[in-house]
Amino acid sequence: MSLRKTLQPFAVLLGALAMSPLAAHAQDVDVKIGFAAPLTGANAGYGKDLQNGVQLALDEANAQKIKIGDKVAHFVLVAEDDQADPRIGVQAAQKLVDQNVSAVVGHFNSGTTIPASRIYEGAGIPMIDPAATNPTIVSQGFANAFMVISTDAQNAGTAGAYAVEVTKAKRIAILDDRTAFGQGEADEFEKAVKAKGGTIVAHEYTNNQAVDFRTQLTKIKSTDADLLFFGGLDTQAASVAKQMKQLGLRAQLVGGGGVMDPEFIKLAGDAAEGVMAWEYGRPLAALPGGKDFSQKFKKRFGVDILSYAPFGYDAAWAAIKAMEAAKSTSPNAYRATLKNISFDGVTGHIAFESTGALKHGSSTMYQVKNGAWVTVVTKGS
Repeated sequence: MSLRKTLQPFAVLLGALAMSPLAAHAQDVDVKIGFAAPLTGANAGYGKDLQNGVQLALDEANAQKIKIGDKVAHFVLVAEDDQADPRIGVQAAQKLVDQNVSAVVGHFNSGTTIPASRIYEGAGIPMIDPAATNPTIVSQGFANAFMVISTDAQNAGTAGAYAVEVTKAKRIAILDDRTAFGQGEADEFEKAVKAKGGTIVAHEYTNNQAVDFRTQLTKIKSTDADLLFFGGLDTQAASVAKQMKQLGLRAQLVGGGGVMDPEFIKLAGDAAEGVMAWEYGRPLAALPGGKDFSQKFKKRFGVDILSYAPFGYDAAWAAIKAMEAAKSTSPNAYRATLKNISFDGVTGHIAFESTGALKHGSSTMYQVKNGAWVTVVTKGS
């Protein structure tokens, strides 16, 4: 048998393989999108909600067969649990860097995001923050820090101005949990109150593990405060509301981001009635794509949106669109495109300031009425 006849079957086989779906997939390029948030512990519900938002974006991008250059991108989620712990958050960030992710969506807590951002900056990998709100995240002069959510300066600052100008509170007290998030909210709230000529009669402190706030609340009661701003998350805010009622503290309780959650109402019981909370962005139902997103999310994951999933979704799409436009998954190639990105996301228009902060951030105040959160007012664009 001649060599030509011997090789002929192999040539036919190679030709068949070249036309097969397996060969077509070989022309794809895997693009790793990193994600970090608390996936265990007290904040795990928020972390999973965020992760689902990111995954939904990647699913849709894969279904659209988006091209990066001349190859179809296959987006893969690489998730790390930061346990809402700054030390573990840094380790999670390094793991993502070591796995050569092209971008990172994360983290959830400001106290974890700030130190993790330094790891990403050192590695030159863009971090798109969907939930952490301390202004420090985008005031460090980093080229790789971006936010698709309003900062505390925008949210709690708006709350402070509203307390003086609209609520007409005369004697304002503050209680915060001393985390980067809670303290950041409280400081921005206090700054805005003073800028509007308001009076702060007390600023008390706790920690994010505390369950008894009666000592601080008793001091606040002695100041005859008519409004109390709490910087912290929903579980503690519920305890604050209950203990205020037990002590007969009649101040209006106002929370920052992280309070407007069904869990707050469940835990606070009848003490929840009348409580206000300022949250980042506009009500999802009021946004053009909000209803559709909620339906897609429920169909895909079998649960309703908890809180920050839409921001995770928009953060992932910001990275995807930047890579598509730059025709590259290399941060050095697509970073400039990301800095100048402009598109309508599910949470609103996504575009960044030169610092990486979200342009034209907005905030919405909600209030518990008849056992449910209802929208009161939205401020900002």
